Amino acid sequence: MSRSVYVLLVAQFLTALADNAMLFTAIAMLLGSPRGAWYVPAMQSGFLVAFVLLAPWVGAFADSRPKPHVLLLGNVLKAAGAGLMLAGVEPIAAYALVGVGAAVYGPAKYGILPEIVGHDRLVRANGLIEGSTIVAIVFGTVVGSRVADHSVSLALASVIGCYAVSASATLWLPRVQRTESREAAGVAIFVAKMRVLFATARARFAMLGNSLFWASAAVLRLLLVAWAPAVLFAHSAADVADLTLFLALGIVTGALLVPRLIPIERLRRARVAAYAMGCCILLFGFVGSVWPARAALVAIGLCGGMFMVPINAALQDLGHRSIGSGRAVALQSFFENFSMLTGVGLYTGSVVLGGVPVTSILVVGALVLVATFLVSWHLPPDPAVVALDP
Repeated sequence: MSRSVYVLLVAQFLTALADNAMLFTAIAMLLGSPRGAWYVPAMQSGFLVAFVLLAPWVGAFADSRPKPHVLLLGNVLKAAGAGLMLAGVEPIAAYALVGVGAAVYGPAKYGILPEIVGHDRLVRANGLIEGSTIVAIVFGTVVGSRVADHSVSLALASVIGCYAVSASATLWLPRVQRTESREAAGVAIFVAKMRVLFATARARFAMLGNSLFWASAAVLRLLLVAWAPAVLFAHSAADVADLTLFLALGIVTGALLVPRLIPIERLRRARVAAYAMGCCILLFGFVGSVWPARAALVAIGLCGGMFMVPINAALQDLGHRSIGSGRAVALQSFFENFSMLTGVGLYTGSVVLGGVPVTSILVVGALVLVATFLVSWHLPPDPAVVALDP
């Protein structure tokens, strides 16, 4: 791997760590406040909504400028959001600005990879990025919550510092000549680019499969909060956090193993990992003690990581050669966050209607299997396989 990849790893690790540390800092700040229980979900929704609303513009923005400049801007916006929260501005508004920065940052983060690594190393580079991001999420969650319990101001200042260092690291990335002119952006053009990308079955599979993974992950994260007290009789946040660590461990392991197992040319293999993930979720619904639960979560994460990384790489490669890598990632962010909002909304509705955690887990597992079948229905043979046919 080139030096530029490792610079990007440092920048991405720090910004992802700060994103999650800031979330738990905001939660710590809101504990005991007169605001109702609805406030934290509303704050998280404000963060996600920015991805959905800005998707028609951020991809074109990333493709029309040197991507290191876009990464720098994303970090500046995130730091500004943290600064507003430190200054006492309404947390929903401050965290929404962080969401805007993240929406700007995302297309450039993935879109720069095809510019700094070759086609044959794209899956491995994605594995490193995804693995470091998961580690940063876990580290930011653990450290951010503990520092915030000691001092919210210190936690927010540390978050701003991480964004500043991440922004500085982007200055060391190469400024590749942009491949697209500053063409107009908007909803109509966004939809047109979506049609161009969705013209191929491989792109549809990659986009919808990625959305499936993130929707499942978002719902499972919420389910763990309800499942652990009901099944394991665990009533502390630390116990739930420990379970999420095993899920993250599996995702990191899968992301590191997958380059040897599922190269871009063998994209059809990714559907096997998705089917396995659905089966592991179903098995998780039947466990009733700590260590089997941990093992099941590692297996779910392992299969999820092996599914997510190659379809991410394929999507970037296809986008880079068609509508532009930044636009492709913006489309990806739109579908990811829309699917997460939809999944979380459906789960919330099931809770209101009296749904129980174990039943919800079994439903999620079954839906993953059905959705994998549907998104794989028209997936053609891999090019490498077709080339071998007489």
